[in-house]
Amino acid sequence: MASQHKPTWRWLLVLALVFVAVFTSTRYFIANDIVSGNSMAPTLQSNQRLISIKHHPPKRFDIVVLTEPVAPHTLFIKRVIGLPGDTIKMANDHLWINGKRSMSLISTQVLPKKELAQAQPTKTFTTDFSLATLKATHTTKVPAGQYFVMGDNRLVSYDSRGFGFVPKANIESVVLWRYWPITQMRGF
Repeated sequence: MASQHKPTWRWLLVLALVFVAVFTSTRYFIANDIVSGNSMAPTLQSNQRLISIKHHPPKRFDIVVLTEPVAPHTLFIKRVIGLPGDTIKMANDHLWINGKRSMSLISTQVLPKKELAQAQPTKTFTTDFSLATLKATHTTKVPAGQYFVMGDNRLVSYDSRGFGFVPKANIESVVLWRYWPITQMRGF
């Protein structure tokens, strides 16, 4: 009677190939990130876990993981606001991109008005600025090959308003999915 079990070496080969495939994809194509801090609140909170894809060109309003230009060993999670060639302006808590008012995801709807009033009772959610007036950017347009990023919690976020434009090479990955906590799973 012939054995109905595949030889052990075949199972070991399959297991080895699966391991190599998983290792390769997580090393070169997929990132597993943990949120630290509240600069993206309430969209993202500390200790939430994210899956992001590497080598994927970011689009406007994508959430990205980036290497901070001033401290190259520090990873930040921010939202892409300005693409190469864009003009960016914030006036009276309204985002203007290329002269058009944006219906962006980062508006005063991000924080409830009550919470905003408690945080800064006499100020706007975002200080008015244009790229030309920011000390960190000091130009009228986002340069080629660079991006302008901001945190959703603009009251506390350290972002392109402080450290300037982010070179494309500093964008590590684009966030696709929050998987932890399970009760807050969602795609982006």
